[in-house]
Formats: sequence, C-alpha cells, structure tokens
Amino acid sequence: MSKNQVLFERAQRTIPGGVNSPVRAFRSVGGTPRFIERAEGAYFWDADGKRYIDYIGSWGPMILGHVHPEVLDAVQRVLANGFSFGAPTEAEIEIAEEICKLVPSIEQVRMVSSGTEATMSALRLARGFTNRSRIIKFEGCYHGHADSLLVKAGSGLLTFGNPTSAGVPADIAKHTTVLEYNNVEQLDEAFRAFGSEIASVIVEPVAGNMNLVRATPEFLNALRERCSEYGAVLIFDEVMCGFRVALGGAQEVYGIKPDLTCLGKVIGGGMPAAAFGGRRDIMAHLAPLGGVYQAGTLSGNPIAVAAGLKTLQLIQRRGFYDDLAKQTRKLVDGLTAAARDAKVPFSADSIGGMFGLYFMDSVPGSFAQIQQGDTRRFNAFFHAMLDAGVYFAPSAFEAGFVSSAHDDAVIDATIDAARGAFASLAA
Repeated sequence: MSKNQVLFERAQRTIPGGVNSPVRAFRSVGGTPRFIERAEGAYFWDADGKRYIDYIGSWGPMILGHVHPEVLDAVQRVLANGFSFGAPTEAEIEIAEEICKLVPSIEQVRMVSSGTEATMSALRLARGFTNRSRIIKFEGCYHGHADSLLVKAGSGLLTFGNPTSAGVPADIAKHTTVLEYNNVEQLDEAFRAFGSEIASVIVEPVAGNMNLVRATPEFLNALRERCSEYGAVLIFDEVMCGFRVALGGAQEVYGIKPDLTCLGKVIGGGMPAAAFGGRRDIMAHLAPLGGVYQAGTLSGNPIAVAAGLKTLQLIQRRGFYDDLAKQTRKLVDGLTAAARDAKVPFSADSIGGMFGLYFMDSVPGSFAQIQQGDTRRFNAFFHAMLDAGVYFAPSAFEAGFVSSAHDDAVIDATIDAARGAFASLAA
C-alpha cells in the first residue's frame, strides 16, 4: 500500500472525508488523494516521493512558483519579529497602498484572511450601504461558503433561490436571486422586477470555479449600467482572477470599474490573506467609521502581508504578464493539438495565467454549457496525466494555473505526456 493510501485512511479517522476542503478528496475523479510533502518552482512531491508538474498552484496564489527565493526571504525576515500581534503594523499600510495603486477602482481596502470572508463582508457592506436585502449572483460562480451564497436557481427565472447546502436556512436563501452567467436578458428582467430591492450584484468577471469561463463584455457592461441605474453595488469577485489575468485584474482587461472588489490568492503569496475594497464612500460605512461591523484577529497578519507584498512587487516586473500569458497559451494550444491528433473532442481557453480544459467541441460560456462536457473522459485523462507526473485539478469544474516557473521545458513535458493520455482515450 502506498504512503498516500495509508495517510488517507488515517486522515479519515479524525478529519471529515479525510480532507480539509472537499475537492481535495478526489471524489469526482476517483482514486486516492496525493498528500504533498514539499514543493519548488513548478513542481511538488507527494508522500511517496513522486514528482508532479503542478497546475493548481495552491488554487492560484503561487503565480511565481513554489518557494520563490525572494518571497521566502521576505517571510523569514519578519518571522523573527513575531507571528501575530492583533495590533496595526506599517506593513499593512504598505500592502494597502500597493493594492490601491494597482487596482484603481479600490480607493480603500480592508484586509481579511480568506476569500469567503472577503465576499461575505463585501455583501454585508453593500447591504448596509444601500439599506436593501436582495443580492444577485450567477449560476456556476462560487463566492465562498457564506450562507447567502450557497444558493442555486429556483424552478423559474425569478423565483427565490434554494439552498445548495444543508444548514442554510431558506429564510436566508430567499434573499438571493440566481441568474444565468452571460445572460443579459435575464439580468434585465431581474432588475425590472426587483430593482428597488437589489443591494448588490456579485460576479466572477472571469469565472474559475465552474472551470474557466469568461464573461462577455456585453454582459459586464450591462451589469455596470443596471447597477448604476438602480443604485445597486456592483461587486467583482476577483479572489481567483485578481492579479492572475492581468496586473489590474479582470477589471483592467474589460475596462469596467466595479464599486467593490474582493481579492485573495495572489495577495497572500500562498499565505492566508484576502481583502475587499472599493469606493471610499462605501468603505466609510465599515466599523469603526460606520455601522457595518467586520473584524478579524488575524486580518493583516504580518507573515501573510510579507509574502503578499513581495509577490505584488515581483509581478510588476517588465514583461511578467506577457510571458505568463504566452506560456499559458502555449500549454492550451499544445493540449488542443494533441487532442485533435487523437481525434478526442476537446477545447481549451486561457487568459493571463489561468486556463480551462473542456472535453467538448467548443469553449463554454455558461454553467449549463460546462455541464455538457464529458466528465468520464476528463476523469480518465486526469488519471493518465497523474500517472505521467502531471497534476491538474481533480475536477472537471475547476480552472488551472500556470506560474512564471513553468518554463518551456515544463510545458513541453506536459504536452508530451498529454499526447499519450489522449491516445489512450481514443483507443
């Protein structure tokens, strides 16, 4: 029995499902999760000592690759001064200034410890600012596990949402309306019906949790226009795509200015850190200035801030994003060509350092389209690549990530492995 299997059996005795986040359990792809012991650059090693090319990158933060020497040095320099203070530090100001400089829509920012905390707090702030209750979200967009966000569409377009998790009261879910991603007609209908009740619209401008799905410019422009017209707060959830698709995030790519933005992943450099920020007049409603309460013992933790601040500084180097996008595009083009040669239905897309793989003939634009993909083939491909030492997300509904450590040799090795994997699917 492999050490991974031994660890998984042991973990299940004390940890629900043997994991601390569900997708890690390999339930959708089958098999035994890999327990990681160390990482460096574009690689990590499991408990059995096997090396993998890593395309999850801790689900996005490791944009510089694992254990980048300058980030490691920044963390080591602050460790000796203390792990946590529960009091302000100058470094918190520095990372806030850096975020506000890089994302022009953010005039003020509040640090938190997780993406869920960022979205939950931004929605509470939007409700406090507008004195309204209803929020609109979109099918397939994941914004963390706060109660009001674990909601699916009702049986009709404008029915109340229904909880998608046990433990979420229907009385909370009823304040959330769920619409189809990239559907402007549904959006317009919802605003006509509920415009005066809508506190906020929250959206992933580049979705990463139903796999990679880009918003259309028409869709995001309609969101901006309707929110402005009806006085609702537009929230861009850029926890995943922020600093991943461009230095200024998806809002830079699309040229659209949200009222609030949620950030995470990259801004912690691999440490637990996230943030939400936006217009000064909205942020002024946060305690201690206003009546919207939000607090966190580890918010602005000095170790997380050190890792995040150094990461934000390094990704501003000339040509960083051009190189990152080029390598990501090389990956998806190579995979697409390998699938075509094997006559396997497949498509792929990328933006910045994010990519999506779809076992279907064309790139999807909604959650409904994503669900039409061949998950059986994806699962077989996943395991074939895993056997070949390439670790993609263990789910057909997750985006992938490339780092600056994924050089030509790494990408070429991945494509070579994919040729064999696709050939086995066609056999």
